[in-house]
Amino acid sequence: MPNSRTDHLQDRVSVITGASSGIGAASARALAACGARVVLAARNADKLNDLVTSIRDAGGTATARVTDVTRPDDVEGLVEFAAQEFGPVDHLVNNAGLMLFSKWSDRAVDDWDKMIDTNIRGYLYAINAILPGMIARRSGHILNMSSVAGIRVGQASGVYSATKFFIRAITDSLRQEVGTSHGIQISTISPGVIDTGWADKVTNDEGKQIAQHLNQGAISPERIADAVVYALNQPADVTVNDIVIHPTHQQW
Repeated sequence: MPNSRTDHLQDRVSVITGASSGIGAASARALAACGARVVLAARNADKLNDLVTSIRDAGGTATARVTDVTRPDDVEGLVEFAAQEFGPVDHLVNNAGLMLFSKWSDRAVDDWDKMIDTNIRGYLYAINAILPGMIARRSGHILNMSSVAGIRVGQASGVYSATKFFIRAITDSLRQEVGTSHGIQISTISPGVIDTGWADKVTNDEGKQIAQHLNQGAISPERIADAVVYALNQPADVTVNDIVIHPTHQQW
């Protein structure tokens, strides 16, 4: 039964991209524990299936669809799948992302392209797929996961930071346009250093050293999941626009 803490999450349909690990997986568990029906999207089928099983074993409601957010047809299919399984989508947690550090002198074009495809195009494709239904119903919630790197540029994070500045810009534009005119709640969360295994994915040698040093003070993805629950668990006339979460000892 819903209660005062979760009454705006009970039976809501929540689509989460990048849900197979890290912040996405933690958010899926937290939302399901509050009564939301979660639809998990990522590229790793085994991890998705394991997460669905663990959520169901804990009494939650979950399903999953293998999705590559860099392909617009895949994301359209995800939204259609969610509607077929549980009904119209109430929440989009735009979370799939890549954080790859390198210096400009490294000319890491492949890494730049991967981040642009996932962090920018992936977010746009998900918004494009989800928005028509929300506008038609004049309700829904889009939560874009940004980063403190979208507030301040750090060492070797130029392109990554640029993608996160982009996310902050589109989030505010969405809030001003579809939020005010169509009643759609628009939020952004900007985490600091979170222990999601991201540092191990950096392939550039110098970038990896910088990433591993930053990650020493990281906090757990569950701390961000708490913020996701807070932002989404609001009545229709309230929007939590922007949450910034740092490890206590992170300077920037």
